[in-house]
Amino acid sequence: MILAFDSTAKVASVALMDGERVLAEYSLDCGLTQSELLLPMAEHCLSSVRKGFSDVTALACTVGPGSFTGVRIGVATVKGLAFGKNLICTEVSTLEALAENLRGLRGCIAAVMDARRSQVYNALFYSDGETLERLTEDRAISLDALGEELKAFEEKGIYLVGDGYEVAKKHLDGIGISLLQTPRGLRAQSAASCAAVAKRMIDAGKTVSDREISPSYLRLPQAERERLEREQTKK
Repeated sequence: MILAFDSTAKVASVALMDGERVLAEYSLDCGLTQSELLLPMAEHCLSSVRKGFSDVTALACTVGPGSFTGVRIGVATVKGLAFGKNLICTEVSTLEALAENLRGLRGCIAAVMDARRSQVYNALFYSDGETLERLTEDRAISLDALGEELKAFEEKGIYLVGDGYEVAKKHLDGIGISLLQTPRGLRAQSAASCAAVAKRMIDAGKTVSDREISPSYLRLPQAERERLEREQTKK
């Protein structure tokens, strides 16, 4: 039984999966600090189906990219729950979990998370309506560069998903890239999708220990970038 977490953007989400079946999913978009939410949400999911933490055999969380604070909260939660229990853990890409939301649609899926400065965290996937194929690695990319890449996929149809949806759509519409409408309910992170990706990873033997699980930021935090910029200016 997999207990999965996603706290990498504004939405906090927890899900419990048994085999292929999602027993419970609890998502909140209420502006509260996710460190206050995740454990009570997990307890609620488990108690609602009359399960306890002792029934959990694996833990999963999205490890980034995304909000630096949110990523750290998710990873720390899994580390704390797994410590001393010998539970297997999985490091799930936030972008792959977002693409999983749209697995049932056919076309190019551009997972986008707002990285500021006219950039998004992004990965491209292709779905035939059943199977999800990764086309690129996770990366930070300018919206202009993403637009150039997506021109090759317009005939197949392009869907956006993620918290960068609005900023990416506005830019891509502005440069004439044709997009398909992503259902609003599928645009945000879902711990159920995280759990689905985690199950495939577990089946493939791609697991880590609680000591090994770590964030994937893709770029330095803003404070560190600003420090480096100040140092470069002084030289």
